[in-house]
Amino acid sequence: MNPHRVHRAASMADVARRAGVSAQTVSRVVNDRPHVDAATRARVLEALEALGYRRNPAAVSLATGSYRTIGVVASTLTAHGPVLALDGMTEEVARHGYSLALCPLRAPTVAAVSEAVASLVGSGVDAVVLGVETELMQAMPRPLVPGLPVVVMDGEGSTEEPAADSDPAPGLLAAMAHLADLGHRQLRHLAGPSDSATARRRRELWSTFCTERGLDVVEPLVTDWSAASGFSAGTALLRTDPDVTAVVAANDQVALGFVRACADAGVRVPDDVSVVGFDDVEYADVAVPRLSTVRHDLREVGRRAVRQLLHDLGVLPEAPQWPVPSEFVLRESTAPPATRPRQQWSNSYPGTPRGSSSRSR
Repeated sequence: MNPHRVHRAASMADVARRAGVSAQTVSRVVNDRPHVDAATRARVLEALEALGYRRNPAAVSLATGSYRTIGVVASTLTAHGPVLALDGMTEEVARHGYSLALCPLRAPTVAAVSEAVASLVGSGVDAVVLGVETELMQAMPRPLVPGLPVVVMDGEGSTEEPAADSDPAPGLLAAMAHLADLGHRQLRHLAGPSDSATARRRRELWSTFCTERGLDVVEPLVTDWSAASGFSAGTALLRTDPDVTAVVAANDQVALGFVRACADAGVRVPDDVSVVGFDDVEYADVAVPRLSTVRHDLREVGRRAVRQLLHDLGVLPEAPQWPVPSEFVLRESTAPPATRPRQQWSNSYPGTPRGSSSRSR
């Protein structure tokens, strides 16, 4: 025997010979089609198993017109939200016998998105999830690819592409009502990126709530969703805005970055400043203090995005409901504001604590 001989994969003809049937009958069994009696089907299945037959994906796609693959264009996988949504997509495609093809963007530009979509289509996908910002989508030519179902993961969508997102309103309004009911009058917002529809929607909800409650609407500081940017924005906020008693952050990472800035400045959470995040990431429940936040199920957003595309492809009879609702989760990072005047916070920052207590109670 030649030790370098390459083992040849079993063909449909091999299976047909072993089972004593035609290749057409094997094809019907492999593709789970009717008009094969039970005994013949069992014989073919035994032959498939014995020979270790594996379907050729290219041949299957030619025969069925489907690659059974969903493409994903991801602008970032460093933020917590996109990673959870991708996890939900992976779970859902597996449930329906599909797979994912991931194409990260080198840069968030029209050319990069067009190149990513073309690459996915060239490799063989049935539909695409676009994890890009709404402003970028608005600059894209239409249609992206004629006949290609698409969903967008940034909260606005369009007549061309439905949006796969959660509804921040129920949870975020409940969180801000909680702060206002505690007695907070100086609510500030650490906002997400200005080019994000998701961040813009949360900012609008915060602004509208403050206006309706007669609270000051102070221009938010903008972050990039990261804990580092929350720390930087928090540093600036604590330096320049000593009146703040509560902060609503763009997400939990920004909130925890702000909590770190407070700790470095000797500002106590929640005694001096209450903090609310958004997302309810795993470590929000083990932070010190445990973080009050808005929970929305990003894995479910990813699952529904896949179900939306499978509906558009005619695989599933019903489209999912949009958006996925949110809810407020109360933990330890919120409390009533101080009832007695506090000392003016020091501007010596960073590295110098603001005293043993930044506010007397």
